[in-house]
Amino acid sequence: MNRLTALRTRIRAGGDAGQTSFEYLGIAVVIAVIIGVLAGTTSIGQAVLDGILAKIGDIVGAG
Repeated sequence: MNRLTALRTRIRAGGDAGQTSFEYLGIAVVIAVIIGVLAGTTSIGQAVLDGILAKIGDIVGAG
């Protein structure tokens, strides 16, 4: 009985890890949409977008 319970616990714990990644991806998409809207309508949005793109360039260039 204990082995079956341990196996269920491991399966459940492993299944939740992928869901967290999708939640972060969803948050990133929402933020990207908001920044995109701001970039198209305000100069502050454009400054934020330029800063984010510069940091992404730094990260990609450093890798």
